[in-house]
Parts: sequence; structure tokens; C-alpha cells
Amino acid sequence: MSKRLLGHNFSLLHADYVKLNEKWNYSNVISPYFRIYYIDEGEGIVSTKFEKIQLEPGYLYIIPSFTLCHLSCKAYLSQYFLHFFEESAEGLSIFENNRKVIKVAATEPDIINFRKLLEINPGRGINRSDNPTVYEKNAYYKSYQELNNTVSDAVYFETQGIILQLISRFLNSHRFKNKSPDPVPSKILDAARHIQLNLNQNLTVNYLADRANLHPDYFSRLFLKYTGQRPLNYLHEKRIERAQYLIATTTLPYNDIAEKTGFESLPHFSKIFKKVTSLTPGEYKKLNGLI
Repeated sequence: MSKRLLGHNFSLLHADYVKLNEKWNYSNVISPYFRIYYIDEGEGIVSTKFEKIQLEPGYLYIIPSFTLCHLSCKAYLSQYFLHFFEESAEGLSIFENNRKVIKVAATEPDIINFRKLLEINPGRGINRSDNPTVYEKNAYYKSYQELNNTVSDAVYFETQGIILQLISRFLNSHRFKNKSPDPVPSKILDAARHIQLNLNQNLTVNYLADRANLHPDYFSRLFLKYTGQRPLNYLHEKRIERAQYLIATTTLPYNDIAEKTGFESLPHFSKIFKKVTSLTPGEYKKLNGLI
């Protein structure tokens, strides 16, 4: 894990302290970035297709990127929040094998870290609306990310350190740890990395199995055992995650996005996009206020 962390970079998007009410009620939120919340008062709910998580005072929560969720508050909720993009030299997310919302009890250093993050990064709140359909737009992403290039080296490294410390709070959670005592075989890790780094290439199960010097059927069973998915399903999911990111952060037409994510045609891209997200690319773009 340590070597993987050294290959990661975290790009600050938003950080702020806000007081919310019943108007904070948004369905089908799919963000290309991570969210971390610290709740100090009130209560709210994060619902995913798997579960409903209560937001309550004294706890930290992380919502991995590309997690479809519903955010809501019945009456009052105040929270510190952090939004950030994750980049990995190996192409794999720290939360690659665990895309669940994770909840851990907050400590005093966590609160100090959030306050310090806001102190050294002023003006990084959303400042427009707490509605994702308003603030999740390409132009806003670019304007906030450009701020990362204007801060001093000291602030940049301190910000990276705080984000790493906050992420580390979730890595010891029982919800994060792999339930399987068996280490993931290096051939499966290599295949997953190869997929992530070559999404635009013509990747097939036979090709991946040949790279691993394994029979395709055995490779597929092994991949399923350690990732929870068949290789083709995993490939489709990662291609669509990349497509969601490109839709959210660029103005590329769908044809170009389909090509960049390895689909041979726009109809095939649209078909797999809907299979993975239950939405067409156009519906996803409209739902997230990107048009």
C-alpha cells in the first residue's frame, strides 16, 4: 500500500464549513471526485443503491468517486466538507476494491486538520449553491483547480498532507479492509493496472489472460475471486468511470469520449454507459447540470 500511496496525487476542489437545512435534498448524485464530511451538528442521510447511512455529529464520512447516492437533510445539518480529485501513476484508486461509504469516529486531530485546511485554503467553498447540478460543471472544476497552481509550495504540500491524513482515517476501517485473508495475486493486480492505463486499447479477456500466461477461463475465475467482477465487466466499469469524468470535466463530444475510452462505436458506448449507470450519456449530463 505504501508504494501505491507514493504514486498518488490529490487535487483539492472544494473545502468549507456549511450549515444546511431541508433544502439539501439531492437525488442521483454521481461525482467524479471524492467527498469527505465531518459532521458537528444535526443529522442527514447518504443513501446508495446498497444502503442508507446516517450522518451524525462526531463522525467522519468518505464517499468514493463515482458513487451514485442521494444526499438529504430533514431539518438541520452542519458539516465540514472536502472534495478532491484523485490521480494515480498506476491508474488504480486507493479505494479500488471498496466503493462503499465509510464512517469512522472523528478525533480531535481530524477537527484540527479540517480547520487548518480551510485556514490555508480560503475561498475554496462552493460559493454558488449546495446543489450538485449547479456546482458540478466543467468551468467550475477548471477555475477551482487553477487555484491549486497559484498557492505556495508550502501550502500545496501541507494541503496534500492533510488530505492524506484524513484519507488514512478510513484505511483501518473494517469496511475498507479486504475480508479475504488471501493477498491479491500479482498477475491480477497487473491486469487491473493494465486495464486502467490502457482503457482506449482493444482489450479482450483472451489478451489479458495471455499477458498473465493463464488460460482464459482460469484467469476469469481468478479475476472474479479477487475483484468481485468478471474481467469484461470490470473493463466496462472502468471505461464508463473514465467517460463520466470526461463528460464532467471536458467539452469533448460523445464520439471523442467513446474513442478515448476504447469503444468502437457511439452506439456501443451508449449501450454500455446505460448498462453501468442506468442512464444514457445525455441523461447523465443533464442530470448533473452539465448542459
